Parts: sequence; C-alpha cells; structure tokens
Amino acid sequence: MTETTKSAQRSILIVHGGDFKPPEDVYLDEASTALREGVQRDFPDHVEPFKSVGIELAYYGDIGNEYLRSRGRHYDEQLDIGDRRNALEGLRKIPQRKKFGLQQYDKLRGKSAVPEAIADVAAPLFGLLGLTTVLVSMVAKDFALYLSGNTEFTKRVRERVRSKLMELLRRGDKVMLISHGTGCAVAYDVLWQLSHGESYRDEFSASKIEVFVTLGSPISDDMVRRRLLGAKRKSTERFPTNIITWENVSAEDDYFCHDKTVANDLKAMMREHVISSINDYRVYNHALRYGKSNPHCSLGYFIHPRVAKIVVDWLEAPDDAI
Repeated sequence: MTETTKSAQRSILIVHGGDFKPPEDVYLDEASTALREGVQRDFPDHVEPFKSVGIELAYYGDIGNEYLRSRGRHYDEQLDIGDRRNALEGLRKIPQRKKFGLQQYDKLRGKSAVPEAIADVAAPLFGLLGLTTVLVSMVAKDFALYLSGNTEFTKRVRERVRSKLMELLRRGDKVMLISHGTGCAVAYDVLWQLSHGESYRDEFSASKIEVFVTLGSPISDDMVRRRLLGAKRKSTERFPTNIITWENVSAEDDYFCHDKTVANDLKAMMREHVISSINDYRVYNHALRYGKSNPHCSLGYFIHPRVAKIVVDWLEAPDDAI
C-alpha cells in the first residue's frame, strides 16, 4: 500500500435533486446533519470517523430555480427553509432504526400510494406514445428539460456536477457519490462523460467512484434510461465504467422512482464486468413536508437506517480495498 493510498481523504459528494432548492450552504448543512444523525443514531461508535469525512455539494439549485421561475413557478425560500428544518427535526426524533418500518409509516399524515400507482400505469403508456417528457414535465419541469436533449440548461447542470467530481478525483480522494432524484440522472451522465467523453476519458477513465448511492432514482424507468448518455452505444461504452459499487435506495410510494430496482435493468453492467455490484433496497421514507407524508423527500432518505449502514460500511472498508 502506497503512502498516497494511506493518506487519501474520504469524501462524500452530494448531488441534489430537482425542484426549487434553498441556498447552497443551507442545503449542504441540512444534508450533512441528516447523514450524521443517521450514523449517530445507529452506529454511535462511528461518529468520530464520520466527522473526518469531507462532505461537499455539487450545487445547481440556482440554475433550476431560475428556470422554474421563468416558467411561472413561485418559490417562498424562507418558508421552504423553515419547513425543511421542521421535517429534519421530526426525523431526528425517531429514536431507533426499527421505527422506520411499515407500521410507523402507515401512521403518517397524508400517506398515499396514488401518485406512485398513477406513475406505474402512465409511464409505460406515455413511453409507447413517445410522450415520456410530457409525463415528466407534469411533475418535474426541470427534469423534463434536462432529459430533452443537449440544451444549455443540461450543459450547465452537468458542468456543476462534473467540476466538483473532477476536483475530488484529481485530489486522489476516496469518493462516495450520493445523488437524489433528478441528481441521480445527472450524476450518471457525468460518470459516463468521465468514462467515455473525448474531453475527459484520458484523464479520468481509470478513476473510480467507490460507492455510487442513488436515492429515489428515476434511472430504473426504461424511458428515462433511453435518454441518458451512452444509451445508444454498444458494449461497455453504454455504461459508466468508473463505479465499483452501486447502492440504490427507493422508498415505498415515491412516484419519482416508481420502478424500484436498477440491478435487473442494468445487469449488463455486471455481465460486461464494468461494475462489482449493484444492490437495490426498498425502504419507508418517514419525512413530513408541509404537514403530510413526502416519500421523495431527500432528508428522509439521508437519515434513513439503510443509508447510515451504507455510509458506515464504506467507512469500515480498508484503505487498500481497491
């Protein structure tokens, strides 16, 4: 084991999802707090090692906010920040990992399986009709724009994520990449660019992300996957080749990830030996936003026992595991 490997910094890079977002420092603070609280609740002996991890955010919220406002959407930033704080406080009060199960989830105010059920039915139909972006735009206008092609919006969002990830890789950090919602698709595309893009592959194709975590990811949707970078390539060029382990966490009733599994959809990555493992986990997201259940809420994912276990397993991996 080289001295460089011994001293490598462990870093978590978070890629947030779509819709309106608070300022960068606010989002990073709440996400870091939620991750730390999950580790402290379930693995108190790992709090100190977790504190040594650098946590950074690939922030493009200002770009998304600008676009959504241009489409006539209103955003009350202070109310959003306050409600996020209340949501996090409610999650912090859940005392044990076993309290994140179905019994407690069924008691949440406003819990409903209807949005996910509609997505299950509508997505294949709209896909057959070539109207996937129409369906997506009904619930996530910014994600629909991202998927629509080589737009300036798409380029700017990818650049924000790519530049942060390249910075960590150039430093030689051991990276866990955690993405949520729309950010899962963005992170996947950026990983593909670093693997195969003409401007990046010479420098980064050999660099590896130790753990790629997707939370509430739309990537399992076939029509979304067809719009990701590399989808029309052949053999190993279809996929990012810089991920060692992929951990996919999907919450019950989260319509954004109505198809809960990626391992079966991307089994060719295993067959082509471009990844070591892909694991799917189904969970219950106990977050309340504006007084009712929100199973897509990032905070409910970040603080969840499954995510805490993924983080701790990564912390426990020896530095020379690669």
